[in-house]
Amino acid sequence: MTGPMSPTRSPLDPEHGRHLLLQMLRVRQLEEKCVELYSAAKIRGFLHVYIGEEAVAAGVLETLSPDDALVATYREHGHALLRGVAAGAILAEMYGYVEGCCRGRGGSMHLFDAATHFYGGNAIVAGGLPLAVGLALADKMAGRSNVTVCFFGEGAVAEGEFHESLNLAALWQLPVLFCCENNLYAMGTALGRSESQTDIALKAAGYEISAWAVDGMDVLAVEEAARRAVDAVRSGGGPHFLELRTYRFRAHSMFDPERYREKAEVLRWQERDPITLLRSSMEAAGQLAGEEWAQLQADAEAEVAAAVDFAEAGTLEPVEELTRFVYSERSAP
Repeated sequence: MTGPMSPTRSPLDPEHGRHLLLQMLRVRQLEEKCVELYSAAKIRGFLHVYIGEEAVAAGVLETLSPDDALVATYREHGHALLRGVAAGAILAEMYGYVEGCCRGRGGSMHLFDAATHFYGGNAIVAGGLPLAVGLALADKMAGRSNVTVCFFGEGAVAEGEFHESLNLAALWQLPVLFCCENNLYAMGTALGRSESQTDIALKAAGYEISAWAVDGMDVLAVEEAARRAVDAVRSGGGPHFLELRTYRFRAHSMFDPERYREKAEVLRWQERDPITLLRSSMEAAGQLAGEEWAQLQADAEAEVAAAVDFAEAGTLEPVEELTRFVYSERSAP
């Protein structure tokens, strides 16, 4: 199965709508703060922010159980935050401090947290797909009812790991949900310049995997599609695939001069800001009052402010521990 998912949306519960708004706001506030801290040289190295794509993480993660596994790319701050990794631990990791979720050794592109089953943060394009297949295989062999969700960009479709992973997942009927965050540009390369077939869901369907495209700027559509897919995978329906059509409002990374797309295109997509879309819809339906919106913003801002304070108070790893986790010391016989 491929093509856009048919709309069968149930009426929105206002409390749930406010929850989704808050989740997206939390990601947006964290990412905007990361841009600010990077500009102040407090965060170094590479930095890829998720601004504009918040509906994807918020919608998909809403459907998972605590024991499910999550694999992401280097644009993963939002996935980690909504999976349950503390904002302070995320920022401290980007500062390079031991209070970070990886003791400051991973940085922006390598967030990891075993407690929440968040397995990266993977800097290699398509590198998370084989990992997700392995996690799903382990669950199937152990008889567990877990689902592994793997996020990746449309640029990964050009990599061999994409095809190998989908093929094995289909052959072995593994409990994995592939989520392609199609934001139209792999770094500076437009999708149509690298792929002769730009319908990515159709590519996945070629491996006998149930696949369909979703409006990735509509958090309710994302949640509905993800819930349907996760339920099918968990009940033994084999791998499923979602092509989430979204857009990043900022450049690929903080090093990107962004000369490959027109400003008018960015502005058109910004008119479909996922936060604004849900907020406007709820306000029009009388489901969101002005003071409720202000409180959601204040809650997100307070969380990020506390995270910054936590990170700022962090500490560097002692020099004598730099080889810890790198070398295994073995006593002489």
